[in-house]
Amino acid sequence: MKILLAPSERKSLGGDKEFNIDSFPSLNPIRDETIKKYEEFLQKTNDVKHFGEDKTPIKKRKAKEAILRYTGVAFEYLDYPSLPKQAKEYLNENLIIFSNLFGILKPLDLIPHYILKQGSKPGFDIYKFYAPHIQKELDSLNEEFIDLRAKFYEKMYKPKNAITFKFIKNGKVISHFAKAYRGTLTRHIALNRPKNLDEVLKIEFPGIKIIEIQEKKGIKEIVCEIIEN
Repeated sequence: MKILLAPSERKSLGGDKEFNIDSFPSLNPIRDETIKKYEEFLQKTNDVKHFGEDKTPIKKRKAKEAILRYTGVAFEYLDYPSLPKQAKEYLNENLIIFSNLFGILKPLDLIPHYILKQGSKPGFDIYKFYAPHIQKELDSLNEEFIDLRAKFYEKMYKPKNAITFKFIKNGKVISHFAKAYRGTLTRHIALNRPKNLDEVLKIEFPGIKIIEIQEKKGIKEIVCEIIEN
């Protein structure tokens, strides 16, 4: 099983390593072309809000592990640094992070700080550009996916065999705070290291109760009730 997680717009600064993405090497030509187009766009734009002020080449910026670079709500609740060794190893192997700039990443890929707001187009539709290549790459894994991304990232990849989660509290679907629950799920999946759906369903997620499983076109949606106070 592979876990799909969205990136976060909030990122940590700094780093003491050199840029290096080892995962999914077949995507390297696409990544390189994307980075080139992004860097060319940076030299022309004054849109600091969506693209930032840093115009230095991406690969010359100092890097750190992707799992430590992203610091949004889901990553806070995942709290990777505090996980035991076996849980980290499980995520290092099975977590796939979607990136607006780099396509798809594994946790230990070394990336720099960058700004590319979700939905922004640096002179071209970056999501359409990546989509067919990511589709081919991930479909070839022949895996079942635990899809914990925001719906937006289906623009880049929509799995044919996946488990998704819907969170309900007081009879209403939660959207705003869903990132926190996605992070919590990712953490406890890592702690339990499931190999299949049956093992996922046996996990006791804190504050979350599985109440129903709906299936449509190969997608199993697990409906969860939030029971925390």
